[in-house]
Parts: sequence; C-alpha cells; structure tokens
Amino acid sequence: MFTLMAARLLRLLPNRALKTPMLPFEPVKEKKELKVETSVTTADISFYYPLEAERDKLPVYMNLHGGAFIMHDKEMDDPYCRYLANRAECVVVNVEYAKAPEYPFPKPIEQLYDIFRWIKKNADDLNLDARRIMVGGQSSGANLAAALCLYLEEKGETQPLLQVLNCPMLDFATPHSNKPETDMWRARYPQAAHFLNMCYVPQKGQAENPLASPVYATVSDRLAPALILIAGQDAFRPEAERYAEKLKAAGVKVEANVFKDCKHAFTHLGPKEKSEQAWAIVARNLKDYIKAAAHISDRREGEIN
Repeated sequence: MFTLMAARLLRLLPNRALKTPMLPFEPVKEKKELKVETSVTTADISFYYPLEAERDKLPVYMNLHGGAFIMHDKEMDDPYCRYLANRAECVVVNVEYAKAPEYPFPKPIEQLYDIFRWIKKNADDLNLDARRIMVGGQSSGANLAAALCLYLEEKGETQPLLQVLNCPMLDFATPHSNKPETDMWRARYPQAAHFLNMCYVPQKGQAENPLASPVYATVSDRLAPALILIAGQDAFRPEAERYAEKLKAAGVKVEANVFKDCKHAFTHLGPKEKSEQAWAIVARNLKDYIKAAAHISDRREGEIN
C-alpha cells in the first residue's frame, strides 16, 4: 500500500520534459487515437501518420516514453513522434503502456508483446506494412524496447527492423549507489532510485532476470540491430555501453553514440542543440532501415515475377 501511495504522489510532480519540448510542434497528416485490449490491461495508443510518404503501406515505429516505469504518459513524446513520423516517413505508434507498481515486471513486456502482435494483425486496416516494424524508447521505455526484442527472440518470432535505445536503463541488479551518478542529490540519496526499482521488480530474483536487466541476457545475432544513444554523464552509461559491446560481440549491428557532456534524458531536457542532434540521428536511422528493407522486399518481388 505504501509503495502505491508513494508512486501516485510522484506522478503528481510536474513533468519538465512535457513543459519545454526540445523540438517544435509539427503538423502530421493524421493523429489517430485507439484503445487496444491486451492480456494485461487496455492500452491507449496514438498513431501519427506522416504528411508525406512514398508508399501506400507505411512502415511503423513503436515508441515507448520514459518515466522510471511508474510515471509520465505518452503525450510527453508528442513533438518527437510528429518529428519522426515526418522525417522517417513512417507511422509512429506512441504507446501508453502499463505502469508499476500496479503492473510490475513482467506485465509491461507482456502487454507490449500483445500490442506488437496486434499491430501486425491489423496492419492492413491501419495502412501499415507489417514487415517493417521498428521499436524504441527513452530511459525506462528503452529498457522495455530492449526487453521486447529479447522476448520476441525467446518465442522465436520475427525481430523488428531496428531497436532504438535512448539513455537506456538496463541493469537493476547493480545498486544505484554503485553507479557513476553525477547528480548531487541522487548520488546522496540512492534510496530514491532503489524505491523506483522496487516498484518494477519487487520480487526476489527479478532484478537479475534478463528481461528486466538486458545486460545479463544471453544474446544472439538474430536480435534486431540497435541504435543506442548514451549520455556521457548518465549513471546508466556503463550498462548501456556494456550492452552495446555484448550485442556487437554476438554479431548484432550496433551504432552507439555517446554525447559526452549530457545527462540522463538529455533528448527531452536539453541542451537543445544536443537533443536536436540526437533526434536527427534517430530519424536518419529509421529512414535508412526502412529504405534497406524496402529494397530487399522489392528485389524479392522482382525475382518472383
């Protein structure tokens, strides 16, 4: 009961990232709101359709916002979803996923798996290309994106074209007091981070589970290629770099970008110049992987005909 009450109080705190976005508002062709029934709970989802696109069936990028697994909502990513939809010429699916402590590990991952499958099943009705789906997120959302790819691999299902891990939190097993925290207050009071962790992984042994802490996963070259954005002054930098090296060692294609003078969540909190640079890198990668997949698909269709 205390955990739930404390989490609800934290949700009342103002969201700085929502108040001052790093990118300007852009119009899109359509923003469609849908509810998706899952095995966990109903999910609210926004679909952002780009102003212009070369193809009828549009590729998909599934976006997962940050918030330490317990806070914030998908609207904090509204300007970034609009930007990515227009720049990458894809439909951005912005997901309001289940939060802890009401829905602790592994419930959000199971819900996202259901949503991923729902998107594929309903692709034709939504004017989407089920063969070209990407996934990514920021902070806790990046953890869930990485976990979803591992979960799909466990089930032997097709991987996304790309996983985008922005300032990812990937290691619950290491106490926050042992991480290189640069924020004075968080360094002095690691109990706050411990509380957030306990909301998501409350049971013994869950922190070490590879789906909660992907740095402990046994990975293969079948996992989706990864774009990893790392803040140089982030307490989570070592685990992001460790995961990047683990993926590379397994034969997974990885592009890791370190923004040396930036702190956690810099893509949403600034500095503005670095944030803009990071979002441009994400948009470029989405577009490149979409084009590569389209080229392969067109070539195969030509061989069949």
